[in-house]
Amino acid sequence: MVTLDFTEAELHRYSRHILLPEVGAIGQARLRASSVLVVGAGGLGSPLALYLAAAGVGRIGIVDHDALELSNLQRQIAHTTARLGRNKAESAAEALAALNPEVQVEVHARHLDADAAEALIPRYDLVCDGTDNFATRFLLGDACHLLGRPLVSAAVLRFEGQLAVFESHRGPPFPCHRCLHPEPPPPGLVPSCSEAGVLGAVTGVMGTLQATEALKRLLGIGESLAGRLLIWDALDMRFRTVRLRRDPACALCGERATIRDLAAHRAAPAAPRVCAA
Repeated sequence: MVTLDFTEAELHRYSRHILLPEVGAIGQARLRASSVLVVGAGGLGSPLALYLAAAGVGRIGIVDHDALELSNLQRQIAHTTARLGRNKAESAAEALAALNPEVQVEVHARHLDADAAEALIPRYDLVCDGTDNFATRFLLGDACHLLGRPLVSAAVLRFEGQLAVFESHRGPPFPCHRCLHPEPPPPGLVPSCSEAGVLGAVTGVMGTLQATEALKRLLGIGESLAGRLLIWDALDMRFRTVRLRRDPACALCGERATIRDLAAHRAAPAAPRVCAA
């Protein structure tokens, strides 16, 4: 339920939002009543979660099982040198609490498998994917479709970034992630950050764009990126948008399936990593 019983501190904290006609007090109250699950607390998840917390999203869940390493700090801005070796979800939650203690942060210091996806995703209004491996990305896409949750997904590599919003659970004409990528690429085809590198600021831009799309969706304002793919080349400073079409023969949104049928990664070898964290 949306209520407008803001404290003086909240009115001051969110005053620049409330001044926007598209947001106002009602929109800010909607954010306070909303919840987002952020999967991955790395290069994308760091700016994403920080901006969601700063915006006043009432409940934010963070999923990450990795420990913080020194090489992460070049781009993962929610963390500090003093927290090296700590779980990333716990470290990010500490940063969010310091930024905005009004926000409820839920730590899920675990790997996101099919069981976790089924248990966690229905508890949140929206899911954001900031993961670094194809197995988890495909699981999230499948699970969000089957469990009826919008998914804001981004990826980066070197000087490039991509962003998409998937709302295939709403039915045609919205495509799912498998309409774009039917299957994960073969191992070794896509290099990881540790192999190809990444400009740290690129993850910041893409994570911020994720936060923007998430906030728009929660507020119900603007034109959603659903059904389109945003591609950014930082070296040329060029953005382009590609229209995505729903595939009638898609294994996910074209016919009935279950999460476990589609999450073949449970029995498959480790999938290649993508540069997101």
